[in-house]
Amino acid sequence: MSEFASRALLARLVGFATVSRDSNLDLIGFVRDYLASLGVASELFLNTEGTKANLFATIGPTDVAGIVLSGHTDVVPVDGQAWTVAPFALSEHDGRLYGRGTADMKGFIASVLAAVPALLAEPLRMPVHLAFSYDEEVGCLGVRSMLAALEQRPLKPRLCLIGEPTELKPVLGHKGKLAVRCQVQGAACHSAYAPYGVNAIEYAAKLIGKLGDLGEALASPERHDCRFDPPFSTVQTGVIKGGTALNIVPAHCEFDFEVRALPGFDAATVASELQQYADAELLPRMRKVNRESAIRLQPLSAYPGLATPADSEAAQLLALLSGSEAFGTVAFGTEGGLFDQAGIPTVVCGPGSMDQGHKPDEFVSVEQLRACDAMLARLVAYLRQMPVRSWP
Repeated sequence: MSEFASRALLARLVGFATVSRDSNLDLIGFVRDYLASLGVASELFLNTEGTKANLFATIGPTDVAGIVLSGHTDVVPVDGQAWTVAPFALSEHDGRLYGRGTADMKGFIASVLAAVPALLAEPLRMPVHLAFSYDEEVGCLGVRSMLAALEQRPLKPRLCLIGEPTELKPVLGHKGKLAVRCQVQGAACHSAYAPYGVNAIEYAAKLIGKLGDLGEALASPERHDCRFDPPFSTVQTGVIKGGTALNIVPAHCEFDFEVRALPGFDAATVASELQQYADAELLPRMRKVNRESAIRLQPLSAYPGLATPADSEAAQLLALLSGSEAFGTVAFGTEGGLFDQAGIPTVVCGPGSMDQGHKPDEFVSVEQLRACDAMLARLVAYLRQMPVRSWP
């Protein structure tokens, strides 16, 4: 495969403005047609509205468990960002390829698609599956329907490589995430008679303070895992809304908080402890003033963490492909925990850096794209040479 093939494919992929709030069908249609032109059939998993789709395709034998190369097709918005280049048109300057999604993570998808002719040219002893998802950026939502289907099949993939931007460093783990909206219903009145109302903002502040206490407990040294940065589970409140005027006691307030949980820690326990505090300490006081007062927690999204053992088959193959056993973790989440939950051991390694992801003038370097092409070329060679049941 050549750098020019992956670069040309990246230009096409960046040209599709697949922001999570919009459809990804144009990009998926392009990928399906590209694969079909090479004789590879694709399977689509549409969302309920029929506006977005996952794509799954297999290259090689179908009677052996294979390797998944996975990436998400959606990108974050560019609204309000000061781009100096067109975000949805690939441009090159000083060895960098600019455009939304170049790092996160259309660069990897472009390299995978560029590798397809080489995969087809070899008598593979094990299949390679392509799995491209939607709505990863809004909670790893889209991939779930595809994984549910794969779980029901008699022959599941043997492992998965997710090409999130790690600068091609081998990654075995990341934290999970739980996002929750807390809605506080109080009672309004004129601010001159504040004690006769239930101030929803003030009770929300107490709840946020409780979350701070729970976060401090999670940061205690005995709960650290030095593989991660920061080395503990975290809690933070990111959005708060409430009130209409200064002279009105606010009847409603809501805030969104998230838990970034180390693998093995159930983030739901934070929400459970917050609800217990609300029920035991706050609601009785609120309802003494107004019986209709309420505190409700609404889950927004969640995905599990990932902690693939360093001595696993997946990790050892990743070491072979990346040329390194210096396994690490990343702070951001991926769909890896969901693949792992589905019984598909997963590792993470891809071109570019998340230091550029989600920012204006996002880029992947030509050097990184070339190195990813080389990594996939090593995968092709490995699958050509390996005995049917041989692993590192």
